[in-house]
Amino acid sequence: MNKRSNVLIEEQTTTFKDYLNLIRGNLFPILLITLTSLTFSIVYAVNATNIYQSLVSLKIESPKGSILDSPLFPSMGDFGKDRFIANEIEILQSNWVRTRIAQALVDSYKVVNDPKLFSVLMDKSLLDKDAKPKLKKIDDIRELLKAAEIKQKRGLDIVTISMESPSAYEASLLANTYARVYTQLNLETNRNQIALVKKYLEIQRNEKLSDLNFSEELLKRFQESGGVVVLESQVQQLISKLSDFESQKSMAEIELAGVDKTLELFRKELKEKNPQISDYVENFASEEYIKLGHAEIAKLEYNRDMVLASGAKSNEAKIAVDEYNRKIEDLRSNLNKKLNTYKASILVATPDELKALTQKLIEEEVKKQSLSIRINELGNIVREYERKFGLLPKSTIELARLQRNRESLEKLYILIEQKYQEAVINEQSTPGNVFVIDYSEPSSKHSKPNRMLIILVGFVLGLGLSIGFVFTRNYFDNTVKTPEDIQRRDITVLSWIPLIEGVSMNGENEFEFIVAKKPDSIPSEAFRALRTRVQFAKLPDKDLKTILVTSSAPSEGKTMICNNLAGSFAHSNKRTLVIDCDLRKPRVHSFFKSKRYPGLVDYLFGQVSLEEIVRQSEMQYLHYITAGTIPPNPAELLESDKMKEFLQTISSRYDYVLLDSPPVIAVTDSEIVSRYVDATILVVSANNTEMELMEQSVAILKNNNVNLLGTVLNNFVYKSSYGSYYKYYYYYTRPRKTDKALFPPPSQN
Repeated sequence: MNKRSNVLIEEQTTTFKDYLNLIRGNLFPILLITLTSLTFSIVYAVNATNIYQSLVSLKIESPKGSILDSPLFPSMGDFGKDRFIANEIEILQSNWVRTRIAQALVDSYKVVNDPKLFSVLMDKSLLDKDAKPKLKKIDDIRELLKAAEIKQKRGLDIVTISMESPSAYEASLLANTYARVYTQLNLETNRNQIALVKKYLEIQRNEKLSDLNFSEELLKRFQESGGVVVLESQVQQLISKLSDFESQKSMAEIELAGVDKTLELFRKELKEKNPQISDYVENFASEEYIKLGHAEIAKLEYNRDMVLASGAKSNEAKIAVDEYNRKIEDLRSNLNKKLNTYKASILVATPDELKALTQKLIEEEVKKQSLSIRINELGNIVREYERKFGLLPKSTIELARLQRNRESLEKLYILIEQKYQEAVINEQSTPGNVFVIDYSEPSSKHSKPNRMLIILVGFVLGLGLSIGFVFTRNYFDNTVKTPEDIQRRDITVLSWIPLIEGVSMNGENEFEFIVAKKPDSIPSEAFRALRTRVQFAKLPDKDLKTILVTSSAPSEGKTMICNNLAGSFAHSNKRTLVIDCDLRKPRVHSFFKSKRYPGLVDYLFGQVSLEEIVRQSEMQYLHYITAGTIPPNPAELLESDKMKEFLQTISSRYDYVLLDSPPVIAVTDSEIVSRYVDATILVVSANNTEMELMEQSVAILKNNNVNLLGTVLNNFVYKSSYGSYYKYYYYYTRPRKTDKALFPPPSQN
C-alpha cells in the first residue's frame, strides 16, 4: 500500500516548467478570455454615466427629557446612545418620513421648474424625443429614496445621509431635503407631545378653578347667613389632613386619566405595527407578581402616611417612618429588577424600530397599575378620615364640610397650576434633538465611476479567469465517474443509484423520497438492491442493526441515500428509524417536510422525552428523528454517554436504525458516531466526489476500526456506460405512463 501511494505521489508531482508549458500551450484561450474581459471593461468604463454624491451630516442627541418630573409624562428607557441613534435611523428609513420627503421634493421641483437639473426624479419610461419631461409620482420617488445611504459614524452621535445622482444639483437637493424634512418632523414630534400634555393640564386647571370658585362662593354664603364662623383647632387639623389626602387622591386620578390617554395613543400606534407585542405588553401589567408588589408598596405607604398624619413627633414615630421608607425602597428595587428582566426579554425579540415605543408602553402599563393601587389606598385613608369627619358636632359639620371642600380644591388646583406653568415653559423651550451640521453643496467632481480602476480590474479579472480556466480544465477534473473508478482503489461498491431527474444536489424535490413516491421506478429498484446487499452483510459477532451513512464532502446525497434506504427497509416490513445526526446542517426535517425541533439535541439535553422526538413518516414502518436545536458543540454532544445510551435504547426497538451524519472529511462527528454503530456506508457522488477525498474518507474510517460495508455511488448516469444493463433494468421496472415525464425511456441508439 505504501509503495502504491509513493507511486501515485511521484506520478502527480508537477514542476514549475510544467506550469509554464501549460500556459504556453493554452495561449489562445488565455488571450481570448483576457481580451474579452478587458474589452467589456473598457466599453463599460467609457459609457458609464458620471455619478455625483452628496453628503449631509446630522447630530442626533438623546432626548434630555421634560423639566416636569411628573408621572403624567411618558419616559423613554435608556437603551444607550448607540441604540437610540439606531432607532432614529430606522425612523429616517420609514415610509412615513420618505413620503414627506417625496412631497417636499415635488414642491422643490415646482419652484425650480428646470427639468435639465434633474435626472433620477424624472419619469424616463414615458419619455420620447418630443414628449415633455415629467416628474415621477410620489410613490415612485418614495421608492427611489430607499437608495439613500444612512449610517452612524463610529463612536459619534453623527449620522450621515448620502444620495447619488447623475446630476450634481439633484444629488445635493435630495440629501439636503432628506435632512431638512427629518429635522422639521423631529421638532414637530417633540413639541406635539409636550403640547398634548399641556392641553390636558389646561383643561384640568380650568375645571378645578371653576370648582374652587364655586366652593368659595358656597362657603361665603354660609358664613354670611350666620353660620358658625370659628372652628376648633382639632377640627381645622382634621380638615387639613383630609383635604391633603383628598387632593393627593384627586391628583392621582388625574394622573391615571393622563396615563390612559397616553396608553391609548401608544397602543394604537403599536397595534398598527405589531398587534402581538401590543397585546402581550397589555396583559403583562396584570401579572400577579406586579399586582402583589404594588399592593405591598401601597400598604406600606398607607401605614407610613397614617403615622405622619397622626402628628406624632416622638422618636418612635420617626423610627417607624424611616423603617417604612426603607421597606418601600427595598420592594421598589426588587420590583424594578423583575421589570428590567422582563423588558430585556421582550425587547430582545422586538424589532429595533419598535423598541422605544414598546419601552414606553411597558412603563405606562406598569405606571397605570401602580396608580390604580395608589388610588385605592388613598381612598381607604380618605374614608377613614371621613368616618372621623362624620363624628363632628352637628353645629360645625356644615361649615367643616364646606371648608374641607374648599381646601381640597385649592390644594389640587395649586398642584395642577404648577405643572401647567412648567408645561408651558417646557413647550416653549423644547428644541429638536436633531441638528444639521453640514448641508451639501453641488459637487464639481463625480464620485463614480473610477474608469481606470474598472479597466485594471477587468484586465486582472480576465487574466485570472483565463488561467483559472486552464488549470481547472486540466488538473482538477479528478472526480469519481464509474463504479470501476472505486473498485480500482480496492474499495467495495455496494450499489450505484441512478441520477433522479429533477432532483437538485440539495434535494428539496417532491420525488426525492423516490421509494415512497415511485416504488416501481428504476432508482427504487436500485435502492432495493442496496437493501438486499446490506441485509446479507455479515458481522462476526452480532446482527447488523445500526448503520451510519456519511459522505466525503457536502452535497453528495447522503441524506437522500439514507432516507430512501430506510424507506426500502420499511417496504419489506422492517421497523426502521432514521436519525439526523448532522447537527451542523441538518436536512432530515426538510426531507420529510416537518419541523426541525424538538429533536435529538433537545432529547440529549433532557428537554423532551423520547416519544416526543420520534415521528411517523408517510410509510407505515418508517419513523424518523430530526436534529432539533443546533448545539454549539456537536462533536462533544455526539461523544457523550447520553448519546451512547440513546443508541442502545433505540436500537432495541427497531429492526434497523440508520444515522445521517456530516461529511467525514469536514468534521469529526462521523468518526465519533461510527464507533457506536454496527456498520458504516460511504456515499460517493458521480462527477462530484474527488478521488483523493474518497480515499481519505475510507482511510479515516478504517483507521478507526470501523466496519465499513462499502460505498454507494450516487447520481450515476449509466445509460451510456451500462447501456445493455440499463435496457434490461428498464424493461423489468418499466414505469407507468404517468411516470414517463420523470423517467424517460432510454435512447434507441
